[in-house]
Amino acid sequence: MREVLEEKELNVRGVPVKITIFKRKGDFIPAYFVEIPSIRRATKSILEKIKREITEEIGFSPEEMSDINLIRKLEERIKDKIKEKIEKYLLVKDEAAKNILCGYLLMETLGLGVLDVFLEDGELEEVVINNAIDPIYVFHRKWGWLKTNINIGSEEKLFHLAQEIGRRAGRQIDLLHPLLDAHLPTGDRVNATLSPISTFGNTLTIRKFRRIPFTIVDLINNGTVNTEIAAFSWLCVQYEMSTLISGGTASGKTTYLNCISCFFPPNHRIVSIEQTREINLPSFLHWVPLVTRSANPEGLGEVTMYDLMINALRMRPDRIIVGEVRRKEEAEVMFEAMRTGHSVYGTLHANTVDHFIKRMTSPPISMEPQVLEAIDAVFVLYRDRKRGIRRMLEVGELIPTERGITYNLIYRWRPATDTFTPMAESKRLFPELELFTGMTPKEIVDDIKEKMQVLDWMRKWNVNTVDDIGKIVAVYYTDREYLLDLVWKDKNPFEEVL
Repeated sequence: MREVLEEKELNVRGVPVKITIFKRKGDFIPAYFVEIPSIRRATKSILEKIKREITEEIGFSPEEMSDINLIRKLEERIKDKIKEKIEKYLLVKDEAAKNILCGYLLMETLGLGVLDVFLEDGELEEVVINNAIDPIYVFHRKWGWLKTNINIGSEEKLFHLAQEIGRRAGRQIDLLHPLLDAHLPTGDRVNATLSPISTFGNTLTIRKFRRIPFTIVDLINNGTVNTEIAAFSWLCVQYEMSTLISGGTASGKTTYLNCISCFFPPNHRIVSIEQTREINLPSFLHWVPLVTRSANPEGLGEVTMYDLMINALRMRPDRIIVGEVRRKEEAEVMFEAMRTGHSVYGTLHANTVDHFIKRMTSPPISMEPQVLEAIDAVFVLYRDRKRGIRRMLEVGELIPTERGITYNLIYRWRPATDTFTPMAESKRLFPELELFTGMTPKEIVDDIKEKMQVLDWMRKWNVNTVDDIGKIVAVYYTDREYLLDLVWKDKNPFEEVL
């Protein structure tokens, strides 16, 4: 007896796939059941021959296989050739059948085989292979961990899969280099380990990169933040307060950093520094994205976060985005950027504001406490695994003291009621705004309320793409009275602005 939780169909490179998520009595983990059209063994043998011929005739360069746009062009280029060979060798005339067989071959040549099914499902966050024999596990946004009915089949096949991923990313994994940390052309992060480092067998872990980025409107709608905290974030960004986003693994740090980056003014130059491209800013912004590069198998050509941060300071940026601070040298350059007048935004692993301070002042980062006063605000995100939700746990400001650094909590999430509670008035941010802008405390509060009105207006009209939110923010900066008039009159932004 099973309870079906969800059913849907996917189209994976032309192959129709049915997904059923269900719970069965006695099972501790719900199932993620994948149904793919079956192909007979003899047909698979002929398809393998076609795959070899296509590979020899076309040839796939490393550059093509590492760029998602080039892969799509390559796919369009070889589709007809694959169909011709299917008709020639298998005598298949039916167009629907040819499309399925063609899609199967595309998954095997340009994709990652059956893993393409999991990469196509936008509701999955993680794909985990513990070894070749056990079922593949996936983490679903709504249902949490699920056990699939798919496995890789052999350790040799899993090893070759890891090697193929490494080749496409310009990385190496073998018995001498049994660890791999790379990214797929789609931006998904991949980690692989080889036996005997992982004693149960080879492993592969894929953390998926969301294809359509969350926006601040999405986060308000799903309860991650409320409108007031979002408006407070906007205030911090507008007035160039250096801000770090903190939280545990997969708590939504980069997502929130991406969301508040839409609040950047259109006349500022922005430089982002990441290990892989995860930041998505409005397309019209003055933005230079930089990414690190690993060394080649000979140990040459590495470009680190530290290298990029040093270089970014020479590019005359108004704003610097740092994907994640992990090491002391990265933190030192980041704080130097803050002290020289740059607004810096980044992420760090820490579970509370207090933990954030301790992490920054303890090994391996080990910054002097007084250096932390360059950071104006800290936003801490939390992932409640039991309920499957993410929330803004704390919003705090760092307060310099004679003994070092302390903090003042401005907002905090209450798990029992799932509400956000104002904790205390600002002791640093508001006085600094008064000093540098001439705004009175009442004007600062009114400014936050005004931004809340704009955000609520965008929510009402379902303005939730990165570009659209960026355009409304840009109009707010360049023609504030006009935009506020639209908000107060509740005019349609898609007719008036977008």
